[in-house]
Amino acid sequence: MFQDITVTDLLILKEKQAYTMIDVRSPKEFKEATIPGSINIPVFNDEERVEVGTIYKQVGKEAAMEKGLAIFSKKLPAFIAEFNKVDTPMTVFCWRGGMRSKTAATVLELMGIRANRLSGGIRAYRRWVVKYLETKEFGPELLVLNGYTGAGKTVILQKLQEKGYPVIDLEEMAGHRGSIFGQIGLTPSNQKKFDSALVTEMLKYEDERFVLIEGESKRIGRVYLPDVIFEKKERGLQIFINLPLEERVKNIIEEYEPWSKPELFQEAFSYIKKKIHTPAAKQIQSHLEKGEFEPAVKLLLEYYYDPRYEHSASHFQESQKMTIQAVSVDDALKKLLDILHNQKQSKIRA
Repeated sequence: MFQDITVTDLLILKEKQAYTMIDVRSPKEFKEATIPGSINIPVFNDEERVEVGTIYKQVGKEAAMEKGLAIFSKKLPAFIAEFNKVDTPMTVFCWRGGMRSKTAATVLELMGIRANRLSGGIRAYRRWVVKYLETKEFGPELLVLNGYTGAGKTVILQKLQEKGYPVIDLEEMAGHRGSIFGQIGLTPSNQKKFDSALVTEMLKYEDERFVLIEGESKRIGRVYLPDVIFEKKERGLQIFINLPLEERVKNIIEEYEPWSKPELFQEAFSYIKKKIHTPAAKQIQSHLEKGEFEPAVKLLLEYYYDPRYEHSASHFQESQKMTIQAVSVDDALKKLLDILHNQKQSKIRA
């Protein structure tokens, strides 16, 4: 008989060996939120799940189970074939540890494939994540990368991560760059997906002396930073990257490629237009309509983003701050690497 395991059991198993977590819910449910690192082998596809659910509501549980069994039996060979590709120990789970994961685990056992089942399903995992974020302290010091918009903070963090430094990329997990234009070209995460990804990174780095993150506001796109990270970020060492305005404009143009989706940039600008001095707002609007993105970005920085950044950065104490003056992103990265290489973190604040 398959074994039911808890979330804690699952995390211990993952830590000890190569392990595969398999979400047997529908692809739509899997896309909305799952346990990070899981793969999706669904019992029902999206349409089948809706059909069975409708029968459950309109007719009853027994009729829904009968229909579900009829659907699943036809796809059983393909279902088993997918599991045969997995060459590690595994755990299956569904929404609340109900019929789908039980059916999957039972059928797999009949076919000689051993799989545990997560007790309580992803709902139990979500409760565990929420409790972790509410009750756990994150040990490492946070080194917070700040700078005017376009200073290349995200690129610098990515390069540091490639070099093996402990980095938590909040914007990547949020699916948002943190500005009014930040969702363009990205798929925003929901809170469940963001929290799960964040806890995974916190567990990964809990024994590090420090972790590098980007200076973010409480809200990033559609998600909010939990207090355990936001408050620690506010207390951390704030490293400010200063680049020339022209360099920042170039970086923004290269990252966003506004010519590929000009209508989205005009739409996003409409949300902040009233917050900008009228003559400048009209100039920005005109530049965007004509596809003149460099002058538009320059004016956006001067009249909107830079003043907001200066206001948000003013509340940090001088003892928390360190400034890196650089001429380019590569220059800033080199100077930051010199700091990280040549000084112990306990001395950076001195």
